[in-house]
Amino acid sequence: MKQLNNAAMEISHFESLYPEDTRFAEIEKILSFLKEGNSCQIVSVPGAGRSNFLGLLAYNRSVRIKHVSEEKQAWFHFVYLNFSEIRKRPLIDATKFIFLNLVDSLKERKKNEEYEIANKLFKESLSFKDELVLFQGLKKTVDYLALEKELTIVFLFDRFEEYIPAVESEFFSNLRVLRNRAKYRFSVVFSLNRPLEDILEATFLSDFYESVVGKIIYLPLFDKIGMDFRIKYLEKITEKKIDKQLLDQVLQLTGGHSSLVLLSAEALLASGQKFAEKQALRKFLLEQKTIRNTLASIWNYLAPSEQNLLSENKKIEEKYLIDVGLVKDGFLTIPLFSDFVKEKQTVSAKRDEHFSVNEASEILKGETILSDKLTSLEYRLLKFLIENKERILEKEEIINTVWKEAKTTLGVTDQALDQLIFRLRKKVEDDPNNPQHIQTIKGRGFKFVS
Repeated sequence: MKQLNNAAMEISHFESLYPEDTRFAEIEKILSFLKEGNSCQIVSVPGAGRSNFLGLLAYNRSVRIKHVSEEKQAWFHFVYLNFSEIRKRPLIDATKFIFLNLVDSLKERKKNEEYEIANKLFKESLSFKDELVLFQGLKKTVDYLALEKELTIVFLFDRFEEYIPAVESEFFSNLRVLRNRAKYRFSVVFSLNRPLEDILEATFLSDFYESVVGKIIYLPLFDKIGMDFRIKYLEKITEKKIDKQLLDQVLQLTGGHSSLVLLSAEALLASGQKFAEKQALRKFLLEQKTIRNTLASIWNYLAPSEQNLLSENKKIEEKYLIDVGLVKDGFLTIPLFSDFVKEKQTVSAKRDEHFSVNEASEILKGETILSDKLTSLEYRLLKFLIENKERILEKEEIINTVWKEAKTTLGVTDQALDQLIFRLRKKVEDDPNNPQHIQTIKGRGFKFVS
């Protein structure tokens, strides 16, 4: 009966309907990290299916059984958390969010005894309205589940890049505390568009560094088993069929990119049009607003230097772009995106490169909001540089301003500042190796030129 209840719960999630072999290789890699007591990272371009992938772990019982057997899968308790829900929120809200989702997941999975105890601890901790007490309650709950009930707790942190601008080093310190108590029965899977070590200062990650850094799984753009299922499901609910030859052309034009394939299929089914020539299909797809929005999301997540690389019409050898599957053998793998990039080339010459801070304290480069891509330290640094543009700023002055919320700046080295400058340049400069805006003044410090 308990198994039937669990199955009924999971069927309410669309991911539970996927075939058991979906994303087989990637799930095997994740489980290999988890079985060693480590955490890991799932990295991909926008729209490649990271959320759906994490949903397979959280809600698809047949997938878990396929990988770890029916008996053992019951000991893995996956907790799905969408961090876009708490973007820009402080640490206490993040702790509350994690705690609440852990409690709700126990209820949803019909672990009634565990739910009652966890819910009681949550309500008691919340009543004090104190950050430390709330975290202690979360720690007690993880202790109880991992040590007493012998569950392996796995937090699935989806869209974590949206929380990066607000994340504090204490967030990772808290994760270390939870891991130190539960040992091999506690892990975190971070879902991001870039590895943590590429977007966060080393000081932020220091407490959780060994558990997660370097443990990366790049999610391929194309998942044949999952895509076949989605297309069949789409045909079923629309009661329409997509011509196989037309679908093959869609797969070629989209490079198998999950969102682009599905949006293209939906557009074709809705229009009912037939395309004798591939170029006509290409033009039709590029005119679809939903497809253009997805292409824009891929473009906007790239750093300025990466956008320039794609716009130069040269062979591309950037390792990150290759790792995420956007580039293969020196060229873009998504023809529709290649067309989109060419359009951007004609606009780039006219774009406004002016840096500014608006009334909402957002930092803009032209019309592009940079703030959402910056960590708290990067934001404070860039804002300080913009507010003091054309002035030479000595390193000590910058450190005292940027790290002003720290208890002391005595431990902040010039090297830490240099690393922060390097990361910021990657996000705002067209060529980080030849910066035009954040300039180094040898022997003095830095100067910002807008």
